[in-house]
Amino acid sequence: MLNLSAISNQTRLGRALRAPLAWLPEGLRVPVLQGPLRGKTWLVGAHTHGCWLGSYEYEKQLAFARLVAPGSVVYDVGANAGFYTLLGAVAAGPHGRVVAFEPLPRNLAYLRAHVRLNALDNVTILDLAIAERPGTARFASGATAAMGALAAGGEIAVRTSSLDALVQSAVIPPPDVIEMDIEGGELGALRGAREVLTRHAPALLLATHEDATHAECVGLLDGLGYECVALEASNGSLARAGELVAQRRRA
Repeated sequence: MLNLSAISNQTRLGRALRAPLAWLPEGLRVPVLQGPLRGKTWLVGAHTHGCWLGSYEYEKQLAFARLVAPGSVVYDVGANAGFYTLLGAVAAGPHGRVVAFEPLPRNLAYLRAHVRLNALDNVTILDLAIAERPGTARFASGATAAMGALAAGGEIAVRTSSLDALVQSAVIPPPDVIEMDIEGGELGALRGAREVLTRHAPALLLATHEDATHAECVGLLDGLGYECVALEASNGSLARAGELVAQRRRA
């Protein structure tokens, strides 16, 4: 697969390749050009052009594909416009299930449209922010729609829930794989999923956004019997925030 997203937009080549994309109108339906979602429908403007070019977060795509087996139950926590929701739905197949969590109305509209346009009947969408406990909270949309996060001064109110509460109440089945990217809210979400992590041992593909929070997340997972590995070799170690894969240690 050609990783077009790896060509920096700070280079002359990168700028030249991206220039024509500015002419594509928002909302245009385009086919994904390569990768596991090849041929699926994507809406221009929903997220970065790398999504329909098929090169978005290339290394993470590969890691995700390794974790999701046919029949898996996948949680996409912080689903945004649905790139990993679609990936999970394809990888899990008709006997699997994806539960996508997204609180921001703008993202929810794109997420629902992508699920509908691609006729994915194995996806459930919950308009929730996953946190340490159920309730309500303020949510800030961020500099871009992909950077929204729970924040005390956020401009909108959203419903929250914990993964433990949702599974304990049988709203959703327990997960086999969790993909989580929630712009700094990951520690609270993991604290609210201790029971799920302990009892069901799902694999995690986790993005952390601050070094201190990253260290606490790794410590929490280590205490629950998980081994954490930095996703990209360039990270060098687990000392800094970034993408990581966590799986329960074998006895």
